[in-house]
Amino acid sequence: MSNDHGHHKETFLSKYVFSMDHKMISKQFLITGIIMGVVGVAMSILFRLQLAWPDSHFPILNWLFGDKWAPEGRLDSGFYMGLVTIHGTIMVFYVLTAGLSGTFSNLLIPLQVGARDMASPFMNMLSYWFFFLSSVVLMSSMFVETGPASGGWTVYPPLSAVAEAMPGSGLGMTLWLTAIILFIVSALLGGINYIATVLNMRTKGMSMNRLPLTIWAFLLTAILGLLSFPVLLGGGLLLMFDRLAGTSFYLSDIYMNGIGAMEQTGGSPILYQHLFWFLGHPEVYIIIMPALGITSEVIAVNSRKPIFGYTAMVISLMGISVLSFLVWGHHMFITGMNPLLGTVFLVMTLIIAVPSAVKTFNYLATLWRGSIRFTNGMMFAIGLVSLFITGGLTGIFLGNAALDIALHDTYFVVAHFHLVMGSSAIFGMMAGIYHWYPRMFGRMMNKTLGYVHFWLTFISAYLVFFPMHFQGLAGVPRRYYEFNILPEFAPWLDVNVFITLAAILGGIAQLVFLYNFFSSMAIGEKAVQNPWSANTLEWTAPVEHIHGNWPGEIPTVYRWAYDYSHPDSDSDFIPQNVPDKGAPEEVSYEPVTPVAPEEKETPERVMFWGLLKNWLGLTKA
Repeated sequence: MSNDHGHHKETFLSKYVFSMDHKMISKQFLITGIIMGVVGVAMSILFRLQLAWPDSHFPILNWLFGDKWAPEGRLDSGFYMGLVTIHGTIMVFYVLTAGLSGTFSNLLIPLQVGARDMASPFMNMLSYWFFFLSSVVLMSSMFVETGPASGGWTVYPPLSAVAEAMPGSGLGMTLWLTAIILFIVSALLGGINYIATVLNMRTKGMSMNRLPLTIWAFLLTAILGLLSFPVLLGGGLLLMFDRLAGTSFYLSDIYMNGIGAMEQTGGSPILYQHLFWFLGHPEVYIIIMPALGITSEVIAVNSRKPIFGYTAMVISLMGISVLSFLVWGHHMFITGMNPLLGTVFLVMTLIIAVPSAVKTFNYLATLWRGSIRFTNGMMFAIGLVSLFITGGLTGIFLGNAALDIALHDTYFVVAHFHLVMGSSAIFGMMAGIYHWYPRMFGRMMNKTLGYVHFWLTFISAYLVFFPMHFQGLAGVPRRYYEFNILPEFAPWLDVNVFITLAAILGGIAQLVFLYNFFSSMAIGEKAVQNPWSANTLEWTAPVEHIHGNWPGEIPTVYRWAYDYSHPDSDSDFIPQNVPDKGAPEEVSYEPVTPVAPEEKETPERVMFWGLLKNWLGLTKA
């Protein structure tokens, strides 16, 4: 099939603004996500100034927020909670969900499966613009008179349901809910598109067992989002009804200042928690699975050896996807749930550690005795493995109900999810940016600046979040405004100063990245077609972007994505579109286990035993 997509004349608006080309839409997601990320990181540094020096006055705060929210250069307590809320919302949804998954699902799914574009380019364009509109609505809440939403990023009722509860429960909260509803529409439009493209638009020869692990991760992430986001959409709409229509889904017997404030009865705020965390825990894997898929690709390419245990990696992704719907209650151990029910969630939470551990061991086994190239992308991929292990181990503490009741809402929780989810996903996102930057922009990023960015970010991530574990073990609660109001908090003031200085170091590191990212578009070294000598199909497309990806026939796939350092090949890589000239595929590295004469030898049996031997490491080195 020839490419008929590139011959019609495109205007500036159709090419760069309302583009239906998946490659341009991926850049739109990425750059919007980066802008939102800058805002989110800046907010974290600003409210950490309050935590480190609670009695100090910073003129920059008054210059930024005025006398109402930062009188005499000191943050108002309500506005402090607003910054915490919007920071968490931006990082979880707008950077780590849309910025990560939206960018790389759009860029890689059509290119790696061998498709001209997404199944529905128009729906793809709508997905981005709903995301952009959602971002605008969220940030507009910073400028309303009563201030932004201030109930924490989980916006639990009744604070989020009663507009009179505090200033941040007013119009800012309504805008927050509106932004999340628009965001969910964007996520659902994108998810449907990703699933349809992977299942229906693979090129000739691209069977499911030849898909790169990145595509498996994006596919399962889209399925998770399609099943879980509608639950939060329903929960958010019910919360809007409670706020604006006088219903009582979450409200009952509300008193303020000792006086009955409203007539609503019969609702339950715990219902909202169930609805929120039914999305909230799959959301953890909606964030981390694309980063894990990117890491699989980057580690395999830069270790110059086949990914260890392809089938085990796919099965572990599937296991994570299923189990993620069965563990939401571990966020709610302190709500007074039946201990038997709590035990069920406890067991499921510990079981989900198994597929996560499988992925970690497979990364380490792929690195073991590999011919490793320490590219910028590879450094961030290895950094993800480190952070994922460190943060994952603390999840064992919080998955145990008896320990979680003591540690809940302390800095231990902040440290855990910032390492295992936040920092790990950011490192996966950075690995993807450095690795696929040549594919996106046709130029190479500066390698030296990339190393500076990695080491400053890696060091600051541990310096910021590791001390928080000890704060949490000492019982220090999160989201407190001042650390000098109780004598029990006084010993932790110096620790907060240390953490804040480390956070500022991390912020400086991101300035290095921003300069490298944007300047390389103009002055970076021009990229060759396949700078990393990788096997996947995106590197067979020309460097010059065309709408349709390939100028002629779409490449045909003859092998899996990880034929690196094959003993029967003169080259250390064999791209997927290279015909098989006697070199065996991944399922045939070793003669398969013989079967009894009366048993019929089927391709499925050959593939099962071959992949099992590959997973167990019984194949040739």
